[in-house]
Amino acid sequence: MNLGHQIKYFRQRDHLSQEDLAEKLYVSRQTISNWENDKSYPDVHNLLMLSSLFQVSLDDLVKGDVEIMEQKLKQAKFNVWAHLMTWPMLLVAILAGPVILYSNLLGVVVEISLIALSMIAAFKVDSLKKSYQIQTYDRVVAFMKGNDPNEVHSSKLRNTLTFIYSFVLYVGSFIIIMLLSIYIVGLLY
Repeated sequence: MNLGHQIKYFRQRDHLSQEDLAEKLYVSRQTISNWENDKSYPDVHNLLMLSSLFQVSLDDLVKGDVEIMEQKLKQAKFNVWAHLMTWPMLLVAILAGPVILYSNLLGVVVEISLIALSMIAAFKVDSLKKSYQIQTYDRVVAFMKGNDPNEVHSSKLRNTLTFIYSFVLYVGSFIIIMLLSIYIVGLLY
């Protein structure tokens, strides 16, 4: 969070020590230190007092926090859909052996459901990539690290090679896991 940084910035801007600010807010110097180090956060009353004391709007005081929280929410949303795209496909590969060898209807329904979930998640990830203006793997990585994806510049050749490598690795892993599943179930059958 950025609130501690904001408090410290405005305190130093106004040439106040932690002790001076603590006296004005009727709190301890340790409380100010904890706020500035993000160990604790001021309650609403103290936020209003800080806003008044620093002569800044409450929005300006906590704006950095709001932007950081929005970015983290975007990342979390992207991350959830990415996991929903990947893990069901892994389960499809693992369950392929039992489903193929035992040929039961329930297994086929489960496999189809997992594939459908993975495909829906893949479309959602693609939709999020478009809405956040992320076109390449490098930009996805920058976005997930909290950086601006628009600041990433990479060559088309590198992007193409990265895509091919990722695709081959993903499909290859899927096939290997599926074949191992079939082999292991075949040994047990």
